[in-house]
Amino acid sequence: MVVEIIKAIIIGIIEGITEWLPISSTGHMIIVDEFIQLNVSPQFLAMFLVVIQLGAIMAVIVIYFPRLNPWHSKNTVRDRSAVLTLWVKVVVASIPSAIIGVLLDQWAEEHLYNSWVVAIALIIYGIAFIVVERMHGEIKQPRHMKRQRVRSSDSTDLDKLSLSQAVGIGFFQCLAIVPGTSRSGATILGGRILGISRQAAAEFSFFMAIPVMFGWSLLKVVRTLLFGSLVVTGSEWVVLAVGVSVAFVTSLLTVRFLIGFVQKHSFRLFGYYRIALGVTVIAYFAIVRGLLG
Repeated sequence: MVVEIIKAIIIGIIEGITEWLPISSTGHMIIVDEFIQLNVSPQFLAMFLVVIQLGAIMAVIVIYFPRLNPWHSKNTVRDRSAVLTLWVKVVVASIPSAIIGVLLDQWAEEHLYNSWVVAIALIIYGIAFIVVERMHGEIKQPRHMKRQRVRSSDSTDLDKLSLSQAVGIGFFQCLAIVPGTSRSGATILGGRILGISRQAAAEFSFFMAIPVMFGWSLLKVVRTLLFGSLVVTGSEWVVLAVGVSVAFVTSLLTVRFLIGFVQKHSFRLFGYYRIALGVTVIAYFAIVRGLLG
């Protein structure tokens, strides 16, 4: 049991980091499964890898609660209107992926969830990040400027996001049905292509994750527990609780890091990381499959 909890902690950390950085949480989970395998049923594992995203989502809600709650005590009438408008954009942007997710979720799990697809997606979108960031220019900051503390209430141009841009980002999010693409990567890349600043693209990606990931997790639980044959044991409930809790704490740190990072740097570093990881995965499985074959 202790060993399984340690595995859940490691997976929760990876989820909390990779869910928000544009490097593909699902892709990393598939790769990690090659080395760290929970001693649980395949049905529970499939549910576990989706439901622990709830911990990551709760971190975003905690950090951005004043900006997400129109009736927060600190918000003025104008602030409430802006928050409600933002939610309209988030909901509208989430519709395309919600439809695609319901229609293609099971098909994608059966045909696309393998290391080769992950590796190819990592490389393709890694190149895309580098190209797009070069097209939009790099952040140049004078050396004498000191690092400023980042607060969740710092103003961005997110309020200037148009409804058409939001819908466009929503269609980009549909690309995340392919493991290795990264939901945050697809939405951030879409935002950058549509002319949105790095911080605004990252934050809108955070907010879009709330309805999408809550809905996806609920769909997975309903399919698995109500319409499937899964019976969750007591030890599996403990593993799930640990994974969700660790993902929450790790996400708190990751979200704050990313917002601070993009104020001074571009996303190109993540592009290089994706390419390097994709090549490593291809090399690893080519060698392993070759030795085993």
